Amino acid sequence: MEGKILDQMQSFSWVDYVVFVFMLAISGLVGIYWGFFKKQTTQNDYLLGGRNMKVVPVAMSLVASFVSGITLLGSPTEVYMYGTQYAYIMGGIFLMTIVMTQVYLPVFHELKITSNYEYLSMRFDNRVRLFGSILFAFTLVGWLPIVIYVPALAFNQVTGVDIHVITPIVCLVCIFYTSAGGLQAVVWTDVIQITAMVGAMALVAVKGTIDVGGVGVVWQRNLESGRIETPNWDLRPTARHTIWNLFIGGFVYWLQANAVNQTMVQRYLALPTLRGAKWAVFLFCIGISTLYCFCLYCGLLIYARFHDCDPLQTKLAKAKDQLLPLLVMDVLGDIPGLAGVFVAGIFSAALSSLSTSLNSMSAVVLEDFYKPFFKKRLSERQTNFLLKGVVIVLGILCLALVFIVEKMGTVLQLTMTLEAITMGPQLGVFTMGILIPFVDATGALVGGITGVAGMAWWCLSAQMAIARGYISHPHKPLTTEGCSYNFTHVETFVTESRPEVNALLHVSYMWYTLAGSLTTIFVGVIASKINSLLGKVYIPPTPKLLAPQIRRFLNNPPQPADELYIRAFEYNKDSPQINSTAVNMKPITESEERS
Repeated sequence: MEGKILDQMQSFSWVDYVVFVFMLAISGLVGIYWGFFKKQTTQNDYLLGGRNMKVVPVAMSLVASFVSGITLLGSPTEVYMYGTQYAYIMGGIFLMTIVMTQVYLPVFHELKITSNYEYLSMRFDNRVRLFGSILFAFTLVGWLPIVIYVPALAFNQVTGVDIHVITPIVCLVCIFYTSAGGLQAVVWTDVIQITAMVGAMALVAVKGTIDVGGVGVVWQRNLESGRIETPNWDLRPTARHTIWNLFIGGFVYWLQANAVNQTMVQRYLALPTLRGAKWAVFLFCIGISTLYCFCLYCGLLIYARFHDCDPLQTKLAKAKDQLLPLLVMDVLGDIPGLAGVFVAGIFSAALSSLSTSLNSMSAVVLEDFYKPFFKKRLSERQTNFLLKGVVIVLGILCLALVFIVEKMGTVLQLTMTLEAITMGPQLGVFTMGILIPFVDATGALVGGITGVAGMAWWCLSAQMAIARGYISHPHKPLTTEGCSYNFTHVETFVTESRPEVNALLHVSYMWYTLAGSLTTIFVGVIASKINSLLGKVYIPPTPKLLAPQIRRFLNNPPQPADELYIRAFEYNKDSPQINSTAVNMKPITESEERS
C-alpha cells in the first residue's frame, strides 16, 4: 500500500521537467557568455575575476556555495528528529563574522595572494604550504561526491528517475560552465542558483503552512512534541547540542569554514578593497542565517504534516534526507511546475558548491602544487590549459566517486567525518601563523600532523562506535498511530547491554573542530619552544604576516628591509627558490636590491 502512495506522490509532470532543464540551461549559457564572449585572458581573470568583482554578487555566491544540498535536506531533518536546539548555532555565525573581519581577512587581503596556502609559505615554508594544500585537496575529493549524491537522492524521491541518469547530466553541465567561464561564471551562476534556492524554500514554507492550517498549528504541534526548545545550558561535553557547544564549537567550525577555507577566501580576495570584502562577510552572515531559518522552519513543517504518521517508520521516505522532498511532493505535487522549482533549488545548491570547489582546486593546483616545485614558467595559454584541465579531471573524478559512495553506504558517514579530521588542524596552523609570532615552520608542521593524527583516531573511532550502535542519541517522539494507509511494521530490538566505549568518544561532534585546532596550536607552540632551546635560528615574521592586533604589540616596528622582503616575495612568488626559504632567508637589504 505504501508503494501506491509513493507512486502517487512521484507525480513529476512535464512542466516540472521543463523548469528543471531551464535552470541547467541558464547555468550553461552563463558559462558560454563568460567563456567565449567575455574571455578570461589571464590567470587573474580566471581565478579572481580580475580582482574587480562586486560585493553583492560575491556575497550571494558565498551563501550559495556554502549551502549545499546536504544543508538544505539535512537541516529540516535535524529539527524533525531532534528539535530546534541546533538553531542557536547562529550566535556562533555572528561571532565568526566579527573575528574574521578583524583578524584573518585583513592579512590575506593585504598580501594580494591567489591561494590562501601561499600565506603558509610566506609565514612558514613550503612544507607547511604543501601540508595545508594536501589537506584541502583530500577533504574536497571526499566531500564533493556527497554534495552531488544527496540531491540525486532527492530527485529520485520526487521523480523515480535513477541517480545514474541524472547525476552525469548535472555534473557535466557544471564542469562545462566552470571550466569555460572561470570565477565570473561561477559567481553569476551562483547568483541565479541562490535565487532558486531561496525561492524554493520559501515556496515550500508558505504552501506547506497553508495546507496544515497556519503557523499556529505548526507551532502548537511542535511545542506539544517538545521540538520547540529553549537553550540547553548543560555543561557536559557529551551532550549532543547545548548552547555552549553550538556557540563556541559552532563559532570555531564556521571560522574554519569561512576564514581559512580556499573556496571562500578566494572570492573575498576577488574584491578590490578590504572594506568591500568585510561587507561581503557581513552580507554572507545575514544571507546564511536567513536561509538557515527557512530550513529549520521546514523541519517544523515536516513534523506538523506527519505528526501522527512518521514516514520513516512506514518507509514512505527511504532515508532521513528524503523527508523534505516527501513534504514537497505532498504539498506541491498537484501544482505543475512547483515541484520542479524545488528540485531546481536543491540541485542549484549542489551545482554552486561543486563549481566553486572545482575553481578553487584549480587555483590550489597551480599556485601550491606546480609553481613552488617546478622551475618552468608557464605561458598564459599553458596556464589556461592547466586550470581548465584540473576542473575537468576533478569533476569527472567526483562523478565517478558518486557511484562508489552509492555502493558503499558506510562511506557516506566516514567521508563526512573526513571534514572534521582536517578542519581543526588547518585552522590551528593558520591561527599560529597569524596570532603567534614565535611559532616556526617546524612547530607548525609538527602541530598540524599531530592534530590530524589525533582527530583521525577520535573521529573515526566515534563514527565506528555509532555505526555499530554502541553510541546513540535519543530523538524526539515519533508515531504511526494516525496513518491512513497500510504498511509493513518493522520491529526494532534494542539490546539491553552495550559494550563500554572510551568516554572521549561520547563527546559531542560540535567540539571536534575546536579540539583539533587547540591540539595543533598546543603542540606547535611546544615544538617551537623546543627548537628555540636547541638554538635553531629563527627569523621573526614581518608584521604584514600577522594580525593587525598583534602588530601593535610588537616591540620592533617594521623595518624598510622587511617591506623589501615582502615586495621581493610578491615579485618572485613564482620562484621555488624564494618560496622554499621564506622564513629562513635573511631580509633583503637596500644595497642587495640595487645590485
